[in-house]
Amino acid sequence: MTTTLARRRVIRAGLACAVLPAAGAAFAQQPAWPARPVRMIIGFAPGGPTDIVARVVAQRLSEQIGQSVIVDNKPGAGGNLAADLAAKAAPDGYTMFYNTSAITIAPALYGKVPYDTLRDFAPVSTTATNAMLVMVHPSVPAKTIQEFVAYAKANPGKLNYGSSGTGTITHLATAALASALGLQMTHVPYKGSAPALVDTAAGVVNLMTDTVNSALPYIKDGRLRALAVTMPKRLAVLPDVPTLTETVMAGMEMSAWQGVVLPAGTPAPIVQRLNAELRKVLAHEETRQKLIAQGTEILGSSPEEYSAYLKSELARWSKVVADTGAKAE
Repeated sequence: MTTTLARRRVIRAGLACAVLPAAGAAFAQQPAWPARPVRMIIGFAPGGPTDIVARVVAQRLSEQIGQSVIVDNKPGAGGNLAADLAAKAAPDGYTMFYNTSAITIAPALYGKVPYDTLRDFAPVSTTATNAMLVMVHPSVPAKTIQEFVAYAKANPGKLNYGSSGTGTITHLATAALASALGLQMTHVPYKGSAPALVDTAAGVVNLMTDTVNSALPYIKDGRLRALAVTMPKRLAVLPDVPTLTETVMAGMEMSAWQGVVLPAGTPAPIVQRLNAELRKVLAHEETRQKLIAQGTEILGSSPEEYSAYLKSELARWSKVVADTGAKAE
């Protein structure tokens, strides 16, 4: 019996030794990433702030890796449709999700979403952040943010504000402002900033808080009036527009950050390669100038740093949603 068992063990060991080299050879024969075009999912409509930056990043990334990076806009449900689609994609490096703060806001706002921000994604890197502007249609009789607050308080429930979708930063920024200042306004969500800006400029909605990179053309040609900046300092591109901190809401700081994640389970070498390529993209001088000209602040991080940031933002937005009483319509 002892001899038989010993022989079996020898046979199993021999089989294992034979299989391991074969497996290693098979892995080595896999084509290096990327061997074909890469899909970049975006949760908002073309022309919005996320789309604008993502396309600049995608163009340069494509040039670097020698494969097309195909932008795929999947707007709807405040970015949740795209997030769900990306979370369920094959973890092979050929589907990346150009995400926003929406993946850390939605879980608190909706209570239940079809993905888990920490479990279903492999963080790659932050990319950029944009300051936001509080803007009104010119028909609103307010030249300053102080005048708007007074006007809104005198007309409770009569004003509305647009956003790029329920659960997005453009929604929560205005909701936080309204909550802190005691303003009663109706939220009107859209499938992205681009259509929301069009309707705000047309006077369909009265107010919108959106990123400077998508709003700047509307401000420059007078279709919208900028009342305040949501960052601690004024913007170089709009030096005459005051901050909320210096006017009506001390300590108010909100920006729209963006990043890239892959489906959970993506091999670590692919995550690290994409991280390295994104860092090169963000360091490329021509790309940097394109983004800076839009009022975009360039970021960049390691996968570990981005993972920690996502955790901190989930906690932050959970508190903001609780404090503002914001709800998913």
